[in-house]
Amino acid sequence: PDRARDGSFSSQESNLPSLVKYEQAKAETLPDLNAKELNEDWDDIPPSSALEEISEEEAVQIIAEPLLPLHSTTLRDYVDHSETLAKLVHLGVDLSQVEKRQKAGQLLLTLDFEKHISKILLFLKDVGVEDNQLGPFLTKNPYILGEDLEALETRVAYLKSKKFGKSEIAQMVSRAPYLLLFSVERLDNRLGFFKNELGLSVKKTKDLVIRLPRLLTGKLQTVKENLQVCQVELGFQRNEIQQIAYKTPKILTASKKRLKQTFDYLHNIMGIPHHMLTRFPQVFNSKLLRIRERHMFLAFLGRAQYDPAQPSYISLDQLVSLPDEVFCTEIAKASIQDFENFLKTL
Repeated sequence: PDRARDGSFSSQESNLPSLVKYEQAKAETLPDLNAKELNEDWDDIPPSSALEEISEEEAVQIIAEPLLPLHSTTLRDYVDHSETLAKLVHLGVDLSQVEKRQKAGQLLLTLDFEKHISKILLFLKDVGVEDNQLGPFLTKNPYILGEDLEALETRVAYLKSKKFGKSEIAQMVSRAPYLLLFSVERLDNRLGFFKNELGLSVKKTKDLVIRLPRLLTGKLQTVKENLQVCQVELGFQRNEIQQIAYKTPKILTASKKRLKQTFDYLHNIMGIPHHMLTRFPQVFNSKLLRIRERHMFLAFLGRAQYDPAQPSYISLDQLVSLPDEVFCTEIAKASIQDFENFLKTL
């Protein structure tokens, strides 16, 4: 050591005798590790053979993990084995609904919560989905958990480029959970379709899909068929269809049968002309039974007057939107009991 501090080193040959003596001394201090002593020192190691008997006390201490089912028709059987599923349930996801969606259950079982799901949850919160809506949102659209985060961010950036505000995007994504599964190209094509088919301005097209964002995710064939029905079978002009669709976009996705039945009663039974239906298209969103019962009650009272040029005019909006009590007292000028008694006679 003194020489080392001085910067000088002894030769390899001069070191050999001391090294040999050290190794000999080291060997003398090591115990003789024969098999008997090993068994005595390591007697707390479990038996190496599965067939070797163990005491009852040792057997009680063995905790067997439940077996993971190889096949199951429900995700409930996997919750106890999957941290991902357990955390999704805690978040409010209804697995009984998720498993009804094609291959959604298999997808969730392949995902790691921290690695795959956490970043999607943070993204959705940043978009504007409320904490208490994350569970219901993922119940409706579990597939978003398997989407590439960069692709999702690109789709949101596209909506922003089309001048949709942050609150508007949040509203659209919350009300149409599948919206962000659509590529930028598909979203662009959808917006172009409604703008061209309805002859709307860019601003009105945006307003249309903000109010009913599932127009961007639903089947376009249904929309095309309803536009055709309005023009060919119901007899509305193109400009009237434009106004009806803009004021009441649900008409574009409504049942064709219901649409035709409601129009037939309003136009052919009640005598409402096309221009009046264009002015109050929200009447098409009402149940036909409600329209029929109230019209028949007004007709019974002699108050079924829907012409604005005549006295005691009743608008279609008043006919369908008011609660029964208000409808009876302010429109029919009768009591709610009179109305209920009349309905019993039908």
